[in-house]
Amino acid sequence: MRFFSWNVNGLRACLNKGFLDFFCAADADAVCLQETKMQPGQVEIELPGYRQYWNSAEKKGYSGTAIFTRLEPISVSYDIQAEEHVGEGRSITLEFEDYYLVTVYTPNAQRGLVRIDYRMSWEDAFRSYLQQLNAKKPVIVCGDMNVAHNEIDLKNPKSNAGNAGFSDQERGKMTELLACGFTDSFRCLHPDEKDAYTWWSYMFKAREKNIGWRIDYFLVSDSIRDRIAESNIHPEVMGSDHCPIELVLS
Repeated sequence: MRFFSWNVNGLRACLNKGFLDFFCAADADAVCLQETKMQPGQVEIELPGYRQYWNSAEKKGYSGTAIFTRLEPISVSYDIQAEEHVGEGRSITLEFEDYYLVTVYTPNAQRGLVRIDYRMSWEDAFRSYLQQLNAKKPVIVCGDMNVAHNEIDLKNPKSNAGNAGFSDQERGKMTELLACGFTDSFRCLHPDEKDAYTWWSYMFKAREKNIGWRIDYFLVSDSIRDRIAESNIHPEVMGSDHCPIELVLS
């Protein structure tokens, strides 16, 4: 099974930057998107052979997630069963016979960590939600999780210490999530690989210089970590300030 995840930073804009070429070349069983920034009906995308599931934010031009899947799910749910975290379109869960597929766009703590309290509340609720799913069957969770977990996951860890995306609080929550039964698929296969990033600032030619952060993930339940065949990052694919990531399960 082949899966892709991509924060497209506005799908309508990405459609004009080669999204459909990427999608056709990916030939994936499912493609998960974050930050679609779209409301229902704003654009119709023809994807023959794929079912489309959307979760849009109430605020226009903000957040939003989507999953395009070849396989028909048993059930579909939106958000994470926590009323205080409904309205920003941050998650979709598809249930299949042998696993759950979850796409997530984790809230940004923002400059000065002004939203860190909300972020911590989200992290606890999301972890609890994934644990509930994991108790039933294996989980594949992917998306922009807005944290570089370890120093190897960003170019300049020292100068970014304490900043949004690399605060002790956010890194600690990722550690907690992994400790409760999940595996970071990329680090499972590439434990020591440096300069492997998924997001680059639009400023200062950061992508050209590969001054980036790895903040997009495919996590899988520990129970299926032995099935991780590939976990790849595709910086060659343009169209967003993030690049797509890929998971192949045997």
